[in-house]
Amino acid sequence: MNKEELGFDTINLGHGSGGLMTRDLLDKIIFKTFSNPFLDQKHDGSIVKFNGPTAISTDSFVVSPVFFKGGNIGSLAVHGTVNDVAMCGAIPKYLTLAFIVEEGLKIEDFIAIVASIKEAADKCGVQIITGDTKVVERGKGDKIFINTTGFGEVNPKANISTDNIKVGDKIIVNGFVAQHGMAIMSQREGLEFESTIESDSTNLNFLVNDLIDAFGDKIHLFRDPTRGGIASVLSEISKDINKGITIHEDKIPLEKQVAAACEILGLDPLYVANEGLFIAIIDSEIADAVLEQMIKDEKGINSACIGEITEVHPSKVVMHSSVGGKRIISPLIGEQLPRIC
Repeated sequence: MNKEELGFDTINLGHGSGGLMTRDLLDKIIFKTFSNPFLDQKHDGSIVKFNGPTAISTDSFVVSPVFFKGGNIGSLAVHGTVNDVAMCGAIPKYLTLAFIVEEGLKIEDFIAIVASIKEAADKCGVQIITGDTKVVERGKGDKIFINTTGFGEVNPKANISTDNIKVGDKIIVNGFVAQHGMAIMSQREGLEFESTIESDSTNLNFLVNDLIDAFGDKIHLFRDPTRGGIASVLSEISKDINKGITIHEDKIPLEKQVAAACEILGLDPLYVANEGLFIAIIDSEIADAVLEQMIKDEKGINSACIGEITEVHPSKVVMHSSVGGKRIISPLIGEQLPRIC
């Protein structure tokens, strides 16, 4: 589908009116792209069945710029919500999809975003089963915002909870940190520099489910460190469990170009957003086996054990620097990188 076939170049207020123009947009782009037995009913909702406990997560995406190296707001919306469901120990199956579109958005941009959502959903193994589209006046939005809600069936071997974390547990990440945030910042107006950094935005559900199948309840927690980065997530966990966390600077996977970009912009990579990264807190006895399995997966090639849970300095994260010093890692205060996801 292209603008010539559609007969219009941009989204306008009529496409959000609920009338003929709305239906035309839905029929020619949304329903055609995401066709499946649930959506084809063209009802206000969908009825689905689950055999056991269900994980649900919702998220809104307001990233700027909408298109960035390694993805766009559409693929990001799918990956972000699929990963949130997976972090609960569940197997994502369904997504809702809601657009808030600013009047004037080029129709080819909208089509490209919808196509990326379809491609990402197919790779994740999820279906779009219901949604909504609204249009706001020019100047009242920023091209397009997306909301998604994900549903998944909890893996029967999963027991994901901060209550399970104990002293001695190991902390593992599945790859390089700060990729997404620096990909966005490299394209921001006024902050552009020569860069080939790409967002790490991807789905993690299959790797997570394979780990749960293999190691069950010895995996105590999964978290994806999006806004606020790994520093904020680890700080929250430490406070919630009233135990200390020790991390080691020289163990944290950081791509050289990302490190250089962070230095140029005066940013600490520990606080920069990620979209294809998870933190796993696991029983120490399985650490080597978990790493061995993760490194064999394309989503975990650069996995590393970066720290452990400790009984000293409760509710605090302490990093051992590569030069032998120590520093407390505090949660992010304020907004370091606005409109990042």
